[in-house]
Amino acid sequence: MLTIPATQFHAPTEPPATVQADWLAVGVWADQPHTGPAADLVAKLRDAGDFGAKHLELVPVLNPTGVAAKRLLLVGLGKRDDAKRATLHDAAAAAARHVTTKKAGTVAFVLPAPEWALAVGVGLAQGCQGPGVRKTAPTRFAPDHFLLVGGDAGALPRVRAEARALWLARELVNTPPCDLYPETFAVAAADAGRLGGFAVEVWDESRLAAERMGSLLAVARGSARPARLAILRYSGNPGGPVLGLVGKGVTFDSGGLSLKPTDGMVDMKCDMAGAAAVLAGVQAVAELKLPVNVLGVLALVENMPGGRSMKLGDVLTARNGKTIEVLNTDAEGRLILADALCYASEQTDRLVNFATLTGACMVALGTETCGLMTNNDAWGDAVLAAVSRAGERAWKLPMDSSYDGLIKSKVADMRNTGGGRWAGAIAGGKFLEQFVGSARWVHLDIAGPAWAESESAALDAGGTGCMVRSIVEMALAQPQVVKS
Repeated sequence: MLTIPATQFHAPTEPPATVQADWLAVGVWADQPHTGPAADLVAKLRDAGDFGAKHLELVPVLNPTGVAAKRLLLVGLGKRDDAKRATLHDAAAAAARHVTTKKAGTVAFVLPAPEWALAVGVGLAQGCQGPGVRKTAPTRFAPDHFLLVGGDAGALPRVRAEARALWLARELVNTPPCDLYPETFAVAAADAGRLGGFAVEVWDESRLAAERMGSLLAVARGSARPARLAILRYSGNPGGPVLGLVGKGVTFDSGGLSLKPTDGMVDMKCDMAGAAAVLAGVQAVAELKLPVNVLGVLALVENMPGGRSMKLGDVLTARNGKTIEVLNTDAEGRLILADALCYASEQTDRLVNFATLTGACMVALGTETCGLMTNNDAWGDAVLAAVSRAGERAWKLPMDSSYDGLIKSKVADMRNTGGGRWAGAIAGGKFLEQFVGSARWVHLDIAGPAWAESESAALDAGGTGCMVRSIVEMALAQPQVVKS
C-alpha cells in the first residue's frame, strides 16, 4: 500500500569538483565570499545582479564547466548569522524539489560546513517525495543516491533514519482514505514494527470495549470501518523511564452528524497526521537504537455520519470514568485522545500528544506553528526546546485555571466543545488535561503545519511530516531530562 523511496545517503570525501553526479547543488551564503565550486561563476552572477544567494534562491546551470557533474544548481542559504537547522533544511528541500521533477540517478549537495549534514540530508529527503501517490505518471522522482559532499559521515545513520521516518509519515498522510482506514493503518504500524524492531499490539473493537474506551468507540460508531488502537513499544533502556507519545488518528473526518461543508472536508484524510508522526518517530528511534524507552499509542477511527452515529446530547463515559456531554460531533479528536491518554498515563508519567485538533489554533498561530499546552511548565519547556532543536516551530499557550469554565457542562463532568468563539485551541487542551492523571503532559496542536494547502519553495502540497524530527529530539533528550 505504501511506497517509500529507496534513496541511499552517502558522505563522499572527494573534492566537490570531481564528484560524478547528475546534479551538483552548491550552497552559497548571501553575506560571505564563495570559495567553493563554481566560485568564479558565483562572483559573475553576483556582479550582474542575477544571484544574491537569498534564502531559497535557486539558479540552475545546465552546462557547467570546471565540475564533473552534468548540471549545477546554486542554492541560496541566506545570511550566515541567520543559519539554523530549519533554514538549511528548507534550502536543501527546495533544491531537491527543483531537481527531482525528472529522473536523476545521483544528486550531490556541497555542504557549507560538515555540521550541516543532518539538516541538509533530511531536507533533501523532504524535497524528493511528492503528494502524487496515485498518479499514473509520477511528477517527482526520488534519486538513487544523495551525496552529502563535505558532510560529517557520523551523521549518516540519523539522516537515514529521519529520512525514512519522514517518508513514512508523509506517505501515510497523503494516502487516500479509501485505502487508509483504522484497520489498514494498524497493519501499517505492525509492518513498521516488524521491520524496525519494536513491538506493536493492536486492539480491536471487542478489546476496546473490554478496556472501557467508550469515548473512542462512540466516535467510530457511525462508520462501517471499526476502530483500532495500536500500541507501540520500543525498549532501549530496560527498567528506565518511558516517553509516552499519543497520536490522533482520524483517518477521515466528515464531522459526523455535525457534518463539515465540502471545503472543510476535502483535506480531512490528513486528520491522522498526529498518529502518523508518532508511528514514524518511534520507527526512527528504533532504527537509531537510542538508549530510551518509548510508548506510542495510536487512536485510530473514522468519523462518519450514520444511523448509529453519536448524537448531540449524548453522554459518553471515558476509560477513567469521567463523563462527557457531546455538543459537536466534529470535536471528535479529543474524544478518542481521552481514552488513549488515559491508557498512556497508566503506563508512564511523561506524555506528549500530537493532534490536528482545532482550526482555532490555526487562527491563532497560522499554518507553520504548533500550539503547545501543558500541565507542567518544566516538561513543556523541555518539549518546546526539542521542537526548536529539530528546526520545527511551536508556541506555548496559557493553560491556567481561568480557562476551566470553557468545558463546563450542566449534565456531565465536561462538554466536548468550548461553546463559543473564544480560546478554542485552549478549550481542546483543557479537555485533554482531564485524562492524563498525575502525568507530566504536553499537548501539541499540529493542525497548521501538518498539512500544506499549496506548494511553496520548500514544500509540496499535502502532508508535511510535521513533528517526526521533533520526536527524535525528544527521545535524544530523555537522559538529560531524567537527570534534571
